[in-house]
Amino acid sequence: MELVKPFVKWAGGKGSLIPRLKNFYPFELENGTINTYVEPFVGGGAVLINILQKYDVKEAYAFDINIDLINCYNVIKNNVEELIKDLKVKEDEFLKLANEDRQEYFYDIRKEYNSYRIAENELSIKRAGEFIFLNRTCFNGLYRVNKNGEFNVPCGKYKNPTICDSANLRNLSYLIRNVVFKYGDYKKSEKYVDENTFVYFDPPYRPLSVTSGFTAYAKEDFNDENQKELAKYFRKLDEKDAKLMLSNSNPKNTNKDDDFFEDIYKGFYINEISAKRMINANSKGRGEISELLITNYEEMNECILENSTLKKVALN
Repeated sequence: MELVKPFVKWAGGKGSLIPRLKNFYPFELENGTINTYVEPFVGGGAVLINILQKYDVKEAYAFDINIDLINCYNVIKNNVEELIKDLKVKEDEFLKLANEDRQEYFYDIRKEYNSYRIAENELSIKRAGEFIFLNRTCFNGLYRVNKNGEFNVPCGKYKNPTICDSANLRNLSYLIRNVVFKYGDYKKSEKYVDENTFVYFDPPYRPLSVTSGFTAYAKEDFNDENQKELAKYFRKLDEKDAKLMLSNSNPKNTNKDDDFFEDIYKGFYINEISAKRMINANSKGRGEISELLITNYEEMNECILENSTLKKVALN
């Protein structure tokens, strides 16, 4: 099978970080001890896709509080050909238009998308087509909603955007055929986790400053209290002897005295890895920064020792 890519652009997507992240996967993935993979914040699914292509996990479960994102995954999994037809129509109609008419087309679809909601267990090809179209044609490929849950990103100015990537959608559909996608917050994942499970958490990142926060991929915010609750849940799963890995921002990029994550993840391993800011309106904010990768296991991978700064949190 060809290399499968995420079908959607996503704030905080891990596609560019996979070469670094995979060095921190638990070795039990390689030797086959782990048979279940769980991702409580699936987002764009880059890590899920990487693991499904590289390892023989028997079961996989993915969760997200964005109901439309979960709908897309389930439509791709179960009705990919119908989705491709829908997107192909949109692509043909959109690309033949002049710029001003493209703007009108975009805002008409955005208005329709914001005019209704889908139910938790509903499977909507129409909704999935609108979601992907908007993501592929909006400014910076950014998915953002306001407090009312309305998508509010303006139209982008791409010359020839790929709206219907039929080959990748078909390959993705096959790859995720056995994955269970569920709408809901990360705590719904608990019953699927045991000692033979690898769990990767990619929550909304803690903002590096008052103005840099981007947590609104769903209408709910994810504040410091939410981060602390997540850390408690991390400890809860650690007691099940599952292998756990979590990504987040590194506050020390802007405040070297900020020990927020050292405090709430005391007793676990914290690694610093370099990353690029990919979605930022200001081009000066797209450089290399440090991110945190927190695990409940220590890896002695030579790539880790050579290419990252390993910090151990005191185990007492």
